[in-house]
Amino acid sequence: MSKTAFIFPGQGSQYPGMGKELADTYTIARQLFEEADDVLGFKLSSLCFAGSDADLKLTANTQPAILTASIAVLKVVEQETGLKADYVAGHSLGEYSALVCSGALSFADAVRTVRARGTFMQEAVPVGTGTMAAMLGVERDVLEEICREAAEGEVVSPANFNSPGQIVIAGSVAAVARAIEIAKGRGFRKAMLLPVSAPFHCALMQPAADRLAAMLDTITVHEMNVPVIANADAEPNSLKDRVKPLLVAQVCSPVLWEQSVNTMSALGVTKYIELGPGKVLSGLVKRINKEAVLVNIEDVAGIKTAGENIR
Repeated sequence: MSKTAFIFPGQGSQYPGMGKELADTYTIARQLFEEADDVLGFKLSSLCFAGSDADLKLTANTQPAILTASIAVLKVVEQETGLKADYVAGHSLGEYSALVCSGALSFADAVRTVRARGTFMQEAVPVGTGTMAAMLGVERDVLEEICREAAEGEVVSPANFNSPGQIVIAGSVAAVARAIEIAKGRGFRKAMLLPVSAPFHCALMQPAADRLAAMLDTITVHEMNVPVIANADAEPNSLKDRVKPLLVAQVCSPVLWEQSVNTMSALGVTKYIELGPGKVLSGLVKRINKEAVLVNIEDVAGIKTAGENIR
C-alpha cells in the first residue's frame, strides 16, 4: 500500500503575490490570511500579496509569510480534494507548517512563533558577520573534514543536507570563505554564497535557540494526528512531548532533508505533495528518490488538477 507525504517549503521559496489568487478564490484561504493579520498585528496579507521582494526576504517577514501561504494551501486542499497524508515533513521553517498540519500546533501559535523565530535568528548574529554557501558535488564526510580544517577557531559546519551532492554550509564569513577555498583546492569548484541574512543551522544560532525555547514554553502542543518527520533527527515523531525539544534542536542542527526523504521512502511513501510556494522541495525529492511521484500545489490551477495528478 503506497503512502503519501505532505511536504512544506522553507525560506527561499517566497515570492511577491503568493497566496493572493487562492485568497481571492477561496473563503477559507482569505480567512486564514485575516487570522495571520490579527495575530501578528500587521498586514501580513498585504506583504504576501503586494509586498516587495526585498521586504519578503527579511527573515522576520519571510517565516510567517511562507507558513501562512503554505497553510492556506493546506486548508483549501483539505476542503476541496479530500487528499490526506500518512506523513508530513517540512524544510527548516516548513517543519512548523508540518506541525500545524499534524494538529500539534495551532496556526495562531505557529505564526506568532515563526515571526519571533525569524527575529531571534536575525539578532543572534550581527548582520554581515555570518553567511551560508551551497557546496555541490562534495561527499558528506569530505565536507565535514573540510569544515574542521577551515574553522581555525571560528564556526563553519554543514547546515543543510539537501540532496545527494548538494550540502549547504554555514558559519562566520571568514571560515565559510576558507572552506570554499579548501574545497576548490581539492577539485570541488562548484560553491556559491547564498543571499541569506544570517548563518542558519549552525552553532552561531545558539542565542536564537535559547530565546525560542523560552517562547515555546508559553505554547501548548496538542496530540498529533499524523507523524512529523523532524529535521533534527530525520525520524517520524508522534509524541507531543518531543515537539518542543526537536524545534529547539533544529535551530543549531543541520537540516537532515535527504535523510528525511529516505526515511519516508523506507516507510512506504511514494507520493510527495508539496504544499505552498515554489517547487524547491519537489526538485530535491526527485534527486533523492527518482521513483517518487511529485505534485506541487500552490495556486487555484494546482488545486483543480491535484486530484487527477495524484491518482
